[in-house]
Amino acid sequence: MVSSGFGNIAKIPELRKRLLFTLGMLAVYRIGIFVTSPGCNRDVMGRIVKDASGTLFGLFNMFSGGALEQMSIFALGIMPYISASIILQLLTVVVPTLDRLNKEGEAGRKKITQWTRYFTIVLSLVQGFGIAYYLEGLRDQFGNLVVADPGFGFKVMTIVTLTTGTAFIMWLGEQITERGIGNGISLIIFAGIVARFPDAVFKTITYS
Repeated sequence: MVSSGFGNIAKIPELRKRLLFTLGMLAVYRIGIFVTSPGCNRDVMGRIVKDASGTLFGLFNMFSGGALEQMSIFALGIMPYISASIILQLLTVVVPTLDRLNKEGEAGRKKITQWTRYFTIVLSLVQGFGIAYYLEGLRDQFGNLVVADPGFGFKVMTIVTLTTGTAFIMWLGEQITERGIGNGISLIIFAGIVARFPDAVFKTITYS
């Protein structure tokens, strides 16, 4: 059955095209993980995250595919989008306008999706400010600062960079859903977790 499935990929041009597109978009996402946000020292941040392994901080790093450890432009990951989706889904129960849109079919769902995108940007701006503020006072065990030149300029640059990064990941996910294979957002989350899995196994074996 498995060999038959792989055989269909070679025989069906459309399926092959969609698979290659999906892999290409995931590759773009993984490359972006290693692009450090301006003004941050990725080596210092890496030491801090490694010291926090096994904590909530380390768990967030795993779900971001290592983006937090790299202090990447994708450090917020896709979590603002997921949070926005959950909040809007919950609000459909108590807000008549959203409930009405949800029952209007495809047109209504598209409207809710558009609002989800806007809400994602708002959440990203808020979370970006929180991370920028937090980073300015963050030091590793040797006293080295993550941010060498803190201040208003750094905060603005970090907020814009992280928000743009999340918006780009959101766009990648939507492109995979429309032109690739499977749910794009789920695949991006899966790719991030799988990328950290070998390292997690190695650490487990090392410390056991």
